[in-house]
Amino acid sequence: MRQIRWYLHPILIFIFSLVALGLSLFLYIYWYVEVSARLQGVVKSFNLDPGQFLELKTWVVILVLSLLVAIIMIGILIIFTFNIKLLRLYRLQHNFINNFTHELKTPVTSIRLYLETFQKYELPRPLQLKYIEYMLSNVSRLTGNINSILSLAKLESKLYELHLVRVDLVGVVEQFYRQNSHLFQDCVINIHNPSGRSFPYQVDLPLFEMLLMNLLTNASKYNKAKEPAVDITFTPLGREFTISIKDNGIGLRKRERKKIFKKFYRVEKTDRPTGEGSGLGLYFVDNIVRLHHGRIRAESDGPGRGTTMIITLPLDQDAGAAPGPPRSEPRKAP
Repeated sequence: MRQIRWYLHPILIFIFSLVALGLSLFLYIYWYVEVSARLQGVVKSFNLDPGQFLELKTWVVILVLSLLVAIIMIGILIIFTFNIKLLRLYRLQHNFINNFTHELKTPVTSIRLYLETFQKYELPRPLQLKYIEYMLSNVSRLTGNINSILSLAKLESKLYELHLVRVDLVGVVEQFYRQNSHLFQDCVINIHNPSGRSFPYQVDLPLFEMLLMNLLTNASKYNKAKEPAVDITFTPLGREFTISIKDNGIGLRKRERKKIFKKFYRVEKTDRPTGEGSGLGLYFVDNIVRLHHGRIRAESDGPGRGTTMIITLPLDQDAGAAPGPPRSEPRKAP
């Protein structure tokens, strides 16, 4: 973005506008009172009728003017806030374009190098299979990024039609883990349901699986522990229940707990693998949770102390307790 000259900076302009407006109000009141006082002196000197010559309503006028100036100042403040948010959004979008271009360019470049290697050399079959596996991994990475953008575009444009199915979320999470355990081979994933009850809820299964994929991928990827671990816990809380996804990863700073759900926002590179992430994953997750009438928040004790993502959903009051004792099932990918 082009550098803004110091005298055109919006903050400076905003301050000058407020000062000018306040000074104008002060001078107007001062001059008005002074002129009114002199006119009163003239009226008394010449024994004129004040009702015929001048009707003094100084304080009423001051009050009205103050109210109008306050409205003007509020309007300026709203415009300023809007412009600042627009400027921040533009910067975030600019950063996203740069980061996402890297996310697309890197796997494409990698695939091209492997294909050129196949073209120039006669490779043994084991090495061919190894390179093919790398290329498939890069293709999956590209597909995931493209699908995320397309899905997010549908959600934001309100074109996505929810296909709600009533399911037990504990069973959905367990099934999702069984089907995708190969993606989390280096991470211990535990699923806990201490209450032993079922948690039926109407969800759009493809969207809910995208939510789980984003959260579990972040929990396992951004983790520097010797043995990365994730605990998924279902807890009833009155008329609501929570699904908490707790990891022992890189953690979050206090100021980042809310920012991570904003569009295009990325945690500082010192806390995550360089060049990874588009800044859309958790924004996508937040949208999915909202579509299902829930809310999500992040908790962390600080950098290096892990992060807990807590999804809160309304509890189905008609759902009975599941048979059998409470369970806490540790599950580790093979």
